[in-house]
Amino acid sequence: MNIIMKTYNRVLLKLSGEALAGDKKTGFDEATCIGVANQVKQLVDEGVEVAIVIGGGNFWRGRTSETIDRTKADQIGMLATVMNCIYVSEIFRHVGMETAVFTPFSCGSMTELFSKDKAVECLKQKKVIFLAGGIGHPYFSTDTATALRAIELETDVILMARAIDGVYDSDPKKNPEAKKYDTVSFQELLDKKLAIMDLTATVMCMENKMPLLVFSLNEENSIVNNVKSACTGTIVTV
Repeated sequence: MNIIMKTYNRVLLKLSGEALAGDKKTGFDEATCIGVANQVKQLVDEGVEVAIVIGGGNFWRGRTSETIDRTKADQIGMLATVMNCIYVSEIFRHVGMETAVFTPFSCGSMTELFSKDKAVECLKQKKVIFLAGGIGHPYFSTDTATALRAIELETDVILMARAIDGVYDSDPKKNPEAKKYDTVSFQELLDKKLAIMDLTATVMCMENKMPLLVFSLNEENSIVNNVKSACTGTIVTV
């Protein structure tokens, strides 16, 4: 069921690295990235300010070996997100947008050091900003970075584009009888242990009244549709 929503003026889009890899499961699928870029360009052309966080799962899935220290594994993951943001930023430029890539730590001349003032200035200049490197510390996921940056930048909503088309009461890949929620609250996510975001990110969004839309990236024009017309997935309310 589609749910009609208000129009959003500033959004934070969370993309998974795996989604950008397409069927290859690793690296980048250029056609997928161009498809995302074209949708975002439509939003920017219509006056929507867009910030983006990208996960690093197409390159690194965290601590995969006990021989690697957790802190070092998380640092590798942070760098994977930097690579993703630089690449996707260039795809966005290719389709005609201006971009800026921010990190919470210095990456030489490749990125800019994050500050709220500079990021907001870029958004007002109609630049798409990419928020790479998580929050710059181990033990925090890109979910937490997404929640933190959305709250800092005072976005109207977080858009979570996933492989699954919303929030379900159980894993629809394992349970064909799983039921999809049209709306669900952050408190229900916690009470029912519906793992859409990690615990830290969920609590941050709930406490700071930051709504979340969860929908499928694979549906045609899904990013634009979920911003401009109706939620095709699940609205997580505050």
